[in-house]
Amino acid sequence: MRASRLVTLLLLLQNRGRMTARQLAEELEVSVRTVYRDVEALGAAGIPLYGAAGHAGGYRLVDGYRTRLTGLTVDEARAAFLVALPDAAADLGLGEALVTARLKLRAALPAGLREHAERIQERFLLDAPGWYGDADRVPHLAAVAAAVWARRAVVLRYRRWRAPEEIERRVEPYGLVLKAGRWYLVAGGPSGIRTYRVDQVLGIRPLEEEFVIPDGFDLTGYWNVYLADFRARLHTADALVRLTPEGARLLGVTPTGDGWTETRVPIESIDHAHRDFLRLGADVEVLAPAELRNRIAQTARALATRYDG
Repeated sequence: MRASRLVTLLLLLQNRGRMTARQLAEELEVSVRTVYRDVEALGAAGIPLYGAAGHAGGYRLVDGYRTRLTGLTVDEARAAFLVALPDAAADLGLGEALVTARLKLRAALPAGLREHAERIQERFLLDAPGWYGDADRVPHLAAVAAAVWARRAVVLRYRRWRAPEEIERRVEPYGLVLKAGRWYLVAGGPSGIRTYRVDQVLGIRPLEEEFVIPDGFDLTGYWNVYLADFRARLHTADALVRLTPEGARLLGVTPTGDGWTETRVPIESIDHAHRDFLRLGADVEVLAPAELRNRIAQTARALATRYDG
């Protein structure tokens, strides 16, 4: 642990120039006294550090000195590919490795490119989850990720939407996908390749069995096909509706004038459409199918009775 901290301290000074003991302590999440000891250890190892007291003081490397210690560890290399998703790296247990990987990557860049990379980090931020709803709790994500890294089979205890709702299944974890703030596991099993929501994993039991991913399997290609199939199943019918200008705006429909706009919109099912159109309130009137119109009318009458009473 200390060796890793010493490397990080050295890379901080190489990347940022002069830093005070207090600044280093905050970055390393240690005490100032620990920083003093680490600086002494680096000096004893022959690292040309210069320290000055006072308002403009601090530690810096002697001009011209640059460490060549920029090789990435396995965890740091993994984390480097998650550099735009710090929350995802933390979920996978790679948060600390990501910090070190960033420092090493910066240290390996020429000064001009390093400044450009720092400006990108200052001015652009990727926030993957959506606005509404708290992030899913994924207590078993780290264990699932470990199985993906190690290519070892696991037994999942999993909650699904159809009966029986709780199942236990041996699967071979091929890869993880982060989609709109939600983690999905792509895994081979007795029924072929399936997709599992990691937040619905109730338990995981690692096995000693190693597996080999089938020839030709590509995670990105599989996910694209999965999404296309999902979208095809998502909209299986149409509804004929009338929309106010506000309703048209909310549904992303181009209005035909200042009044009502009549249009057809794709729906997944009567149940889903019933919930979705109720959210629009008086800005939508469902004309067809009759089953959907009747369901909304029944709900409207029930609401009117409840609030009138």
